Amino acid sequence: MKIVIITGWNGSGAAFSRSDLQKPLLPILGKPILEYQIEVLRQQGYTDLVLTAGHSGSVIKDYFLSGEAHGVSIRYIDETEPLGTAGALFYLKKEMAEEIKEDFLLLYGDIVFDINIERMLSFHKEKGGTATILTQPSTHPYDSALIEADKDGLVSGWLSEEDERLYCRNCASAGIYMLSPKILDSINSPQKMDLDRDLLKSLMKSRQLYAYASPEYVKQIDTPDCLAEAAGDLKSGRVQMKNLSRKQKAVFLDRDGTLNVHKGFITGAEEIELCEGAAEAVKRINKSGYLAVIVSNQPVIARGEATFAQVDQMMDKIETLLGAGGAYIDDRFYCPHHPERGHKGEVPELKIECSCRKPQPGLLLQAAEKYNIDLKHSYMIGDTFRDIGAGKNAGCTSYLLDDHNGNDYDYKNLLDCIKEIL
Repeated sequence: MKIVIITGWNGSGAAFSRSDLQKPLLPILGKPILEYQIEVLRQQGYTDLVLTAGHSGSVIKDYFLSGEAHGVSIRYIDETEPLGTAGALFYLKKEMAEEIKEDFLLLYGDIVFDINIERMLSFHKEKGGTATILTQPSTHPYDSALIEADKDGLVSGWLSEEDERLYCRNCASAGIYMLSPKILDSINSPQKMDLDRDLLKSLMKSRQLYAYASPEYVKQIDTPDCLAEAAGDLKSGRVQMKNLSRKQKAVFLDRDGTLNVHKGFITGAEEIELCEGAAEAVKRINKSGYLAVIVSNQPVIARGEATFAQVDQMMDKIETLLGAGGAYIDDRFYCPHHPERGHKGEVPELKIECSCRKPQPGLLLQAAEKYNIDLKHSYMIGDTFRDIGAGKNAGCTSYLLDDHNGNDYDYKNLLDCIKEIL
């Protein structure tokens, strides 16, 4: 499979001390960003690289040379004029149309990353779309471009940075794309285009755009602070350890009474209110390298008191409120079942005994399978004995928070617990 890296036209900008360099050549711990990218690709067996370069491309060529270099084969495509982030695809089609016959990975040259490429490729092939975007939570979703996708990953909505939003799932493009050769069919002339806004977003109408949600390490280096953070993460090994080929650790979180204030059976987003310290607690989880995963019983669906869409909106509000505090949830799983019958408006097909309703461990097992989680080295935190039972049944270490009835258990609230265990 070919890997296309967009190295861009402009220099790194005034925000960096080396404004004479393109961002892909900015050094981190003595090596340029692009060299880290090449190492990740080579380690996974991807050695057929195409680099697009603008007016400063000669600097990159001088560093990496053409042909065999750093254990990979590099071919350069010169962008003779700036055509936006989708311009690379025009030049790619112009020079290599006959060679691009299979799906290919496209990424920006200013990101530090380590992802399991084979997993993303498998997802892309399974869905059969024209394009798959790798998505991740943002630490500032209130002003980020956010992507809306269904449970199968089909993209149904796209908020640009300037668009107003109320409650949204925190799901943003990370700058890595798996593309079918069919994407080149829509580019026939050298016109300035934005990859996301003008090209990929248009694929929603034909249901050809998918989102691949991943908690792996991807960081765009657009400020000196990002550069410093990436340096620390590379030095500590966090970049490599987040690759899903390696076992992950997670903190599983109950929802009502743990993240948001317990108010009985909550049936609408307007009732969602974060517990004191919840955002800071989740932010600590994020910084620790553990995954933050919601696992929640939502019997209101089976009882006919709320729809799936309403429960999703409640979850969206939690993610929005956490995002305002710079925190994010890596994923969320909930059980819609409820075995007791006799409620007005109940949904008969959901009134069943299941393996996902806590204290059964099904939700945690789903997450573990999806993200290669080592349950023995993970935690379950909640405010009921059902939560503790689910954690123990899954093999996690479990902690019980003080409940809403005034009973004192392991910890007063989520923040106290996280401060103690992480």
